[in-house]
Amino acid sequence: MSTNDSIPGDLSGRVALVTGSSSGIGEATAHRLSALGAKVVVNSASSVEAGQAVSEALPGESAYIQADIASEEGPARLLEGTVEHFGGLDILVNNAGWTTVIPHEDLDGLTDDVFEKTFDVNVFGTWKLTKAAIPLLRESSDPNVVTITSIAGVRPVGSSVAYAMSKAALNHMTVLLARAHGPVRFNAVAPGLVDTPWTADWDAVRRSVQRRAPLGRTASPEDCADAVISLVSARYVTGQVLVVDGGLTIV
Repeated sequence: MSTNDSIPGDLSGRVALVTGSSSGIGEATAHRLSALGAKVVVNSASSVEAGQAVSEALPGESAYIQADIASEEGPARLLEGTVEHFGGLDILVNNAGWTTVIPHEDLDGLTDDVFEKTFDVNVFGTWKLTKAAIPLLRESSDPNVVTITSIAGVRPVGSSVAYAMSKAALNHMTVLLARAHGPVRFNAVAPGLVDTPWTADWDAVRRSVQRRAPLGRTASPEDCADAVISLVSARYVTGQVLVVDGGLTIV
């Protein structure tokens, strides 16, 4: 774990844990962090081969740890494994999440099981890992947490009502922790529609975003990873929710 000041964008010696990083935003973020010199822990709940492949493809030092943040033992396994591999933790990127598409009008479709699973992963798992990581992060010279949320947390949109509620909770968690637990920095990245395997068949939604957003396109995982890096590198920024949506929420 690094204790030296570094130039903006240079993450040499820093230790970063990226949850849910076997694909999509998490994978792109792991690559960005590694390219800037960070030692990166790649994680997934179940996609072990994909996670190992991401770890092996990173340009710098890396490790893969399988753990489900929503399980009782998952957060401890992740943090203990990170310390075992790299000796500490400087950067936590909370990217792991879960959803399923349910129209907001379909109250019967949003069953208690779906609602609880959404919150178990997105809110409770993220909270338990973040809470457990804070004492470890306090040992860093520039400790910070970046949580991937969604514009569904700031606007009445999203794949389900439960998903939107969970992301709103994470946005508020970010601000609350930033206020109460400095000098650890807490920020969030709230993307709009991102082109990932999960959204590959969302053609109608994609066309709508491309038509309405001022930048005329949807986001790539790399767009979101760039936003994460900007927050990680901005040493005097905390308590911010950075919307990454090509301007969609301003129209």
